[in-house]
Amino acid sequence: MPTSPTPDVDVVLPCLNEAEALPWVLARIPAGWRALVVDNGSTDGSADIARSLGATVVQESRRGFGAACHAGLTAATADVVCFCDCDASLDPSLLAPFVREVREDGADLVLGRRRPQGRGAWPAHARAGNLALARMLRRRTGLRLHDLGPLRAARRDALLGLGLTDRRSGYPLEMVVRAADAGWRIREHDVPYLPRTGASKVTGTWRGTWQAVRDMSRVLAEPAGASLTEGTPR
Repeated sequence: MPTSPTPDVDVVLPCLNEAEALPWVLARIPAGWRALVVDNGSTDGSADIARSLGATVVQESRRGFGAACHAGLTAATADVVCFCDCDASLDPSLLAPFVREVREDGADLVLGRRRPQGRGAWPAHARAGNLALARMLRRRTGLRLHDLGPLRAARRDALLGLGLTDRRSGYPLEMVVRAADAGWRIREHDVPYLPRTGASKVTGTWRGTWQAVRDMSRVLAEPAGASLTEGTPR
């Protein structure tokens, strides 16, 4: 996986015990892009594997999906930053057209709408929770999105300007809500969603899904523009 001192794009990969999936994920990072694997307390050697495969490892001791994502965002230096799960359920090479759309000023935030491939790719309870949140998001912002998936791309400085504060499962939704409040152009494109490698920490269980929905519902309850700073990208 080629890297360069000044990466074209940084890809943030929140990681908690993903040793089995990392080789597949990192092999699919486009040439010239940098993989930022944010180790969130792994005990399976994920960080060492990531380094051996050419990734830059960022340590984040505070547990939480949002904590890992934000640590990666702050560590990034490229103009465009992408996010992707590190469990081999999503192919990071699919981010190439997302980045192109952002760079060509066709959108400020591009999201992947997950399309399950095969049995077990997206448990029914997780899909139901995502659908409910998408409907709540539509009522809150007017955005007609179908998914709040983790595959996404935007400009780094604009993302930092959103002033994101959630450090748990609400982080991806908070990004979309704050972006909508700031008037961003948000686009959604279909992407294949594969059965993940290893055990899920969130959506693989009812408890994890419920916690994620609760975190995201709290984000939706915030008043429009809450804690918003300099989030307008243009």
